[in-house]
Amino acid sequence: MKTAPLPELQDSPEDSLRDVAGAHLPLPKSKIILWVIVLLFGSDFALTVATNKNFGWPTVGHYFFNETVLQGLWVTLWLAVVSMLIGVVLGLPIAIGRMSKDPLARGLSNAYVWIFRGTPLLVQLIIWYNLSFLFPKIALKIPFGPSLVQWDANAVITPITAAIIGLALNEAAYMAEIIRGGLLSVPRGQRETAEAFGMKPMRALWRIIIPQAMKTIVPPTGNQFINMIKATSLVSVIAMADLLYSVQSIYNRTFEVIPLLMVAVLWYLLITSILSYAQSHIERYYSRGDSMHAARSTSDDAKTTEEDAK
Repeated sequence: MKTAPLPELQDSPEDSLRDVAGAHLPLPKSKIILWVIVLLFGSDFALTVATNKNFGWPTVGHYFFNETVLQGLWVTLWLAVVSMLIGVVLGLPIAIGRMSKDPLARGLSNAYVWIFRGTPLLVQLIIWYNLSFLFPKIALKIPFGPSLVQWDANAVITPITAAIIGLALNEAAYMAEIIRGGLLSVPRGQRETAEAFGMKPMRALWRIIIPQAMKTIVPPTGNQFINMIKATSLVSVIAMADLLYSVQSIYNRTFEVIPLLMVAVLWYLLITSILSYAQSHIERYYSRGDSMHAARSTSDDAKTTEEDAK
């Protein structure tokens, strides 16, 4: 007995106009209520801060572009950049030393990271600033022999040198761990393949390992630089004229403590926001390979599905 063929279903004009690509789940009422509550509390808090005369917003506007404040801002920026660069340069060999099979290199690198990560940065800055109490003379000498060259510690260790040395050496310990984590993220087979093609270990490190590790190293390095911007405020305790020290010198004369501190807060927020925006672009640049790989995998899966359907 023959059965009549089923009639083909034809899309109605309404169905053909439906585009599910942009479809999304309806927003739950509970989430809408939560958003409304958060916005109400946030708006109330913002209005309270804006209308609170104790913040001294006119004073904030008056001193925001003050010459002393801008000079302190410049000191903060170049101090952070110089210290960060030195920290990265020192952190790379320390990271390699921690991964080395040589017990001496590994032991020295581990000791360095242990000391500088295990003590507060503020304590380190104060010790460097008062180094002349421990060593009145800084000498370059032969072990157990005579001094070749020596300098007066008070002349060498100024607030600037103490700030750079303290920030850079401390940052090197953290960068060493970041770089080491990035190097360990690269599959071991990459190094073995490079060596199988005749590359020396150091050449394989610079040409193969480090470029692949950058995707893992860059994001935490950006975070460290943002932290460095804020850590420079600690150098105010050793009379280094950074941003915080500059606003302190002003409110010590005017006694307008909160408005001047708000000037510093707004500048720090502005700088870190710009750096965070730049960091997001850099992260996208180094993650292009993953995006292309994911797109290629999706395309291959679609082709496989079409072939199976046929």
